[in-house]
Amino acid sequence: MTRNRRLLAVLAVAAAAGAPAAGRARVQVFEATGGLPAHIAGAFREPFGFAEDREGRFFVFDRRAHAVYQVDADATAAQKIVSIGVETGRILDPTAFDLEPNGTFVVADAPNGVERIQIFRPDGLRIGGFSLPGRAAPRVTLGNVVLSGVGSLAYTGRGILVSEPESGSLITEYTLSGRAFRSIGRLRDTGHDEDRDLKLALNAGLPLAVPSGGFYFVFQAGVPLFRRYAQNGQLLYERHIEGPEVDPVIQNLPTTWPRRRVDPGGELPLVPPTVRTAAVDPAGRLWIALTVPYTYVYDATGDKIRTVQFRGAGLLSPNSLFFPDARRLLVTPGCFEFTID
Repeated sequence: MTRNRRLLAVLAVAAAAGAPAAGRARVQVFEATGGLPAHIAGAFREPFGFAEDREGRFFVFDRRAHAVYQVDADATAAQKIVSIGVETGRILDPTAFDLEPNGTFVVADAPNGVERIQIFRPDGLRIGGFSLPGRAAPRVTLGNVVLSGVGSLAYTGRGILVSEPESGSLITEYTLSGRAFRSIGRLRDTGHDEDRDLKLALNAGLPLAVPSGGFYFVFQAGVPLFRRYAQNGQLLYERHIEGPEVDPVIQNLPTTWPRRRVDPGGELPLVPPTVRTAAVDPAGRLWIALTVPYTYVYDATGDKIRTVQFRGAGLLSPNSLFFPDARRLLVTPGCFEFTID
C-alpha cells in the first residue's frame, strides 16, 4: 500500500470512529447565551415557567413560592405581582402558567382541591377566571409536581386549552369566561379499559396551539407519542416518539402501577411521565423535552429533525420551554436563554 493510500485509510477509519452510528442522529448541545442574572434566578424557589412579552418584560412562575414575578427588561430586579392565597387574584397550589405576547397571562391552581384558572394583566391585576367542575385529580406526577389536568394548559389569548380526558376527549377548549365550547381528539386505546383511572392517566398530556392554526397533543405517560390536529379538530397524523435516547424509558415502562391515596378518600394509580414538557416554536416545529435530558424536535409534517440538549450551569432537564421569537428559547430550571440556529 502506498503512503497516500495508507494515509487515506487512516483518515477513513478516524472519520468512521467519530461519526454517529447508522440511524443515530447527532445530538446538538445548546449552550446558554443569556438569561436572568444568577442573583435574581437564584432567589426563586422552584421556577416552573419563564417567559417574555413583546415589551421585553420577563415573567417567572415560581411554583413552590405560589407566586408570579415580573423582571424588568434590563433584568435588574424582580417584583412579585401575584402572591399566595386562596382569595380571588391570588394563587394556592399552582400547577401551570402561560403567557401571551401582550403580557397577559394565566395561572392554574387548585385551592382546596378545586381546579381554578385565573387571567391576569401584566401588572398582576386579575381580569378574569373560572373554576372547573369536579375536583383536581393528580393523574400524572413527577415527584410532587402534578403534570396533568390544568398542570398542562395552553393560553391562546382567545381561549384556554386544557387536557381533560375525563370529558371523553383529549383537549377541551374554554372561552376566557369559562365556557367549554369544544372538544378535540378521541382518547387513545390503552388496553386498560377495566381501570378507568389508569386509562385517563395514560390519556393525559400537553395541548399546544400551532401559530399557523391547529393543535398538537403530546401524551405525557405510557408509550410516548403525539398527534397533530387541524383547526377544525380533524386528526392530521399521529407519530410515535422514538430514538435511542428514549429507548431505555420505553423498555422500562411499567406493567403494573401502585396506587396511592388521595383526598377526598380514594386511590389513584401512580403513573410516572415519559415527557416533561413541550412547546411549539414560531415556525410550527414541536419541541418535546423527555424525562431523560434530551429534547426531540419535529417539523410540521411530524418528522424528527433534531435531537438537542441544553447546558446552563450544567446539563438541563427542562420543565418549561418558551419561545419569545424565532431565534430565542427561554428554559427553566435556571431561567436560561438559548439562541436557536
